[in-house]
Amino acid sequence: MNADRHEILRQMIDKTLAGGVSLQEENSLREHLKGCAQCQEYLSANTRAIASLGGFSFDVNPGLHAKVCASLEQRARQLEIQQPNRQRLAWICILALTLTAVGSFIDLQFGKVAAPFLGIQPMHMRQGLLVFWVIPSLFLALLLPMLPVLSEAGTARKGNVL
Repeated sequence: MNADRHEILRQMIDKTLAGGVSLQEENSLREHLKGCAQCQEYLSANTRAIASLGGFSFDVNPGLHAKVCASLEQRARQLEIQQPNRQRLAWICILALTLTAVGSFIDLQFGKVAAPFLGIQPMHMRQGLLVFWVIPSLFLALLLPMLPVLSEAGTARKGNVL
């Protein structure tokens, strides 16, 4: 039997020990275990490891436990406070995209009228508006949703994330 099949069966053994395997997978595993000493040993070793963890316990300092719980509650409140900011940021991004589209349309219409007065070709006016108005506006509008991600990445690098 090839190594890939054994790897799949080892994962199935792990799922069985965790209680998350289907009846069909369990039957397939039983059939395989009847003739495979390598997988039988893997099952036996994992069963012993899980059984040994059953007797593992330790005492927790009540003061430390209270500090950890308080810290987790504080972080949960901070995350709840930040959530509306993300929603507000999404609305700002939608507004920025809308204003970019409306402003671009108005500028293009104005450019057709203004081009003859400025002595330039209407196509050059449209290209200038595209380069100096539409593209930068779109980049800034699309950058807005990335600000929280970039901010969290910078904070994580500094080690300030809980």
